[in-house]
Amino acid sequence: MFNRTTFFIREHVGMLKLSDTYDILDPATQAQLGIAKEKPGALIHVLRLIVNKRMLPTTVNVFEGDSHENDSKRLFSIKRRFSLIRPKVEILDRQGNKIGYFKSKLISIGPSFMVFDTADNQVAQIKGDWKGWNFQLLDKNEKEIGSVTKKWAGVGKELFTSADNYVIALPDQADKNISMLLLAAGLAIDIVYKE
Repeated sequence: MFNRTTFFIREHVGMLKLSDTYDILDPATQAQLGIAKEKPGALIHVLRLIVNKRMLPTTVNVFEGDSHENDSKRLFSIKRRFSLIRPKVEILDRQGNKIGYFKSKLISIGPSFMVFDTADNQVAQIKGDWKGWNFQLLDKNEKEIGSVTKKWAGVGKELFTSADNYVIALPDQADKNISMLLLAAGLAIDIVYKE
């Protein structure tokens, strides 16, 4: 899956959802490439009824194909710990080894966070517009290397649900870990930072 440069992310629609699921699709054919499934603990499910979801810990597992039950198909995980102001979000590979992390900026006009590798080197930055619909993936020199763009889902879905659709465009010929970090960053915009 990491040899691809574009992904269509479609959030599952549901009423009173306490966890999220996202399809990762080929934008041209709509073929399913993967699935991202949030897996908070039982206590966290209950706490989400009374505490802001963005403060609570969560884990999102990303699987290749259309099954989220087979752990051998897990590609990586996005893990956010409890936070009050600036969540630190870790990206773990299939074996649970940290390959990088995200840290939100303390002050910014639009949504923004930085992407770091395991050696604490900043490898990218994600900057959003003031609406929080379109995001640029920038390298450490602030050159655009990709984008995350919200796609209109129709009046009924936009007005009555919080489900969003995005297209993630990544750079050509990126290292597998960088592609994994950038795909995770695109998913984290909605799953971790906006929900």
